[in-house]
Amino acid sequence: MSGLAGKLARLIAAVGPISVADYMSLVLSDPEHGYYTTRTAIGLDGDFITAPEISQMFGELIGIWCVATYEALGRPKRLTLVELGPGRGTLMADLLRAGRIDPGFARAVEVHLVEISPELRRRQAEHLAGLASPVWHDRIDDLPAGPLIVIANEFFDALPIRQFVRTGRGWRERVVGLDADGNLAFGIGAAAPDPALLPAGALEAPEGAVAEINRPAEAIVETLAHRLVQHGGAALIFDYGHLRSGFGETLQAVRAHRYADPLRQPGECDLTAHVDFARLARAATAGGAAVLGPVTQGDFLLAIGLTERAGALGAGKDAAEQQAIVAAVERLAGPEEMGTLFKAMALTHPPMPLPGF
Repeated sequence: MSGLAGKLARLIAAVGPISVADYMSLVLSDPEHGYYTTRTAIGLDGDFITAPEISQMFGELIGIWCVATYEALGRPKRLTLVELGPGRGTLMADLLRAGRIDPGFARAVEVHLVEISPELRRRQAEHLAGLASPVWHDRIDDLPAGPLIVIANEFFDALPIRQFVRTGRGWRERVVGLDADGNLAFGIGAAAPDPALLPAGALEAPEGAVAEINRPAEAIVETLAHRLVQHGGAALIFDYGHLRSGFGETLQAVRAHRYADPLRQPGECDLTAHVDFARLARAATAGGAAVLGPVTQGDFLLAIGLTERAGALGAGKDAAEQQAIVAAVERLAGPEEMGTLFKAMALTHPPMPLPGF
């Protein structure tokens, strides 16, 4: 056993089983072997594909949404435009191109990217050359003061979750330990969790029920809400997940566009879990922000002009190109594709109506 698997096995042998959250954090962010710190895995030739990589239409529509939000904010002279986890920079590039429709917006924006991966920062710089001179940050806390618009597409699903399992002895935390052969294996910890962490109905949940709690995601949303209250602006979040808190296991690993065992080949597979939008909304409200949505991604994109943009993009193109555009629309907004599973939610301060909600 070598690489990150060996490192994790040695850690567990020394300190005992670790939480699922600690496991996810190490797998994704370990400086030597972490998935996001050592590779760029987005796209057809990678492990997974995101909405901006499916079609330029996604980023373009978000750009128009940002221009409308800039108008709603009173057209500030300086606007911090932030993307959390910007991948290869595709969404931001398409957003900025579309934003040129309003020269005032184009002059006002200063691009800031929250990204921990050196390799992805390099790719982002290449993608944004000639469009922006971004400033990179490791943490949201380092963003500058002033009005801001924040975009987060498939960012929260990769933050580490804790998992709790209803057992015959009550709720216990799921952990990652070692089996008799020294391989990574799931187990059940001995300590009972704080009941306040669990969703409503935890006492009535059947044995074997799983509750997933993403405290880092909630903390980040509350921090964003505080910043919006202090400086003004909006945040737009896209991710896959559920509208209401409940029970169920959603931790998954993906490699080469196929599901994989989350405990095998750590550091070589993406690890994610569904986002609990109800808990994110409560965190935003606790931070003082107004919440718009969540709505399905399909409804949001159709409301802000996906069909119209597809028609304009396909005008004059040959049949094959037009069919590719139709297929992209279906993948982004179709109920059997990303349209229903993925949600859109916005946070604002001051409260304001914005397109799509």
